[in-house]
Amino acid sequence: MTDQHSTSRPPLPPFDHDSALAKVRAAEDGWNGRDPAKVALAYTADSRWRNRNEFLSGREEIEAFLHRKWQREHDYRLIKELWAYSGNRIAVRFAYEWHDDTGQWFRSYGNENWEFDAQGLMAVRHASINDLTIGETERLFHWPIGKRPEDHPGLSQLGL
Repeated sequence: MTDQHSTSRPPLPPFDHDSALAKVRAAEDGWNGRDPAKVALAYTADSRWRNRNEFLSGREEIEAFLHRKWQREHDYRLIKELWAYSGNRIAVRFAYEWHDDTGQWFRSYGNENWEFDAQGLMAVRHASINDLTIGETERLFHWPIGKRPEDHPGLSQLGL
């Protein structure tokens, strides 16, 4: 469902391989930008989420969640990789690196299942995530904060 504040978010379903890849990269780029208000606009006004053990509904809750997330997860860098697609659905696997207030680094791994409306906005997101404590020397995601450079390896190339 969309509202008057929503716009089309190409690529639109049904997805083919290239459009699914583009959708995944757009999502990755958005999250790496770490702007909760901007990221929330990629979701329907009534989008439903399961993120770990949290259940969210609507852009306001999504935006508030992202504010909390990025206040806690410092120097956040994310890589998403297409796993599967069909019609208006995409599955991805992902990993992101971050550190907490004490300087302890983590690599968080997971899978997401996405469902999109006809305008290309995400209506449903289910995320399963596990955290691995890592040392700073074990980090693999080394680029300036923001969008991952095109030539930076993806998850498969990094052996993750």
